[in-house]
Amino acid sequence: PSYVAAFTDKLNAFKKDYPDWPLPASVCVYSNFASVVKAHKPEEVHTTVVSACFPSSQSFLDVKLLECVTAVKEGADEVDIVLALNSFLDGDYAAASKEIEMIRAAIDVAAPGRHVCLKVILETGLLVEPEKIADASYLAMEAGADFIKTSTGKVSVNATPEAAYIMVGCISAYYQKTGRKVGFKPAGGISSSKDAVLYREIVRSVLGDEWLATSLFRFGVSSLANKLLSSAANNTVKYF
Repeated sequence: PSYVAAFTDKLNAFKKDYPDWPLPASVCVYSNFASVVKAHKPEEVHTTVVSACFPSSQSFLDVKLLECVTAVKEGADEVDIVLALNSFLDGDYAAASKEIEMIRAAIDVAAPGRHVCLKVILETGLLVEPEKIADASYLAMEAGADFIKTSTGKVSVNATPEAAYIMVGCISAYYQKTGRKVGFKPAGGISSSKDAVLYREIVRSVLGDEWLATSLFRFGVSSLANKLLSSAANNTVKYF
């Protein structure tokens, strides 16, 4: 907890050291640290947790539900879960969808009066075929995801431009059909400012400038933050 608290406190100092630069959208931690981040973060920064037995998503559904609900009750504003690949890759799309729907319903009940953002990580590097990436994208959105996310960063192939293009294309088609805007988050293996610009341009070219806001577009930047800061400042920055 002390490490998480110290890391989160850096954001408060960042506001003073770089007053003209935006803060990150959220701090992402394991579920049991939600209350620590909530106690230390700037007000405008969200508390995000990776939950539901991240990163493998292999456990009993009751365990996943309990973890998500507890994290929300302890202050999580956003919950990131991994698509149940055991069901999805077996072709049991109904079971994979039902799990997301149940988590969506459970966190909604746990957070009366506020909307908890639910991100579903597809782990696109394990899906491989474009058709499966598209199927997973639509499944997650239809089951209630607010964001779809490429990867956990824990497998050999993580975010790729190809997967991103497929996913944002599905988001566009889903929006045209339903009118509901779903966000996109590339994560895992994004290690340079050029990578960040590439993914931003994929989103802009397919979805338009309106998607270039933190409510609809995020990066996983645990290894990227200092490089983005350095590029913006035109100097080497080692802040995080």
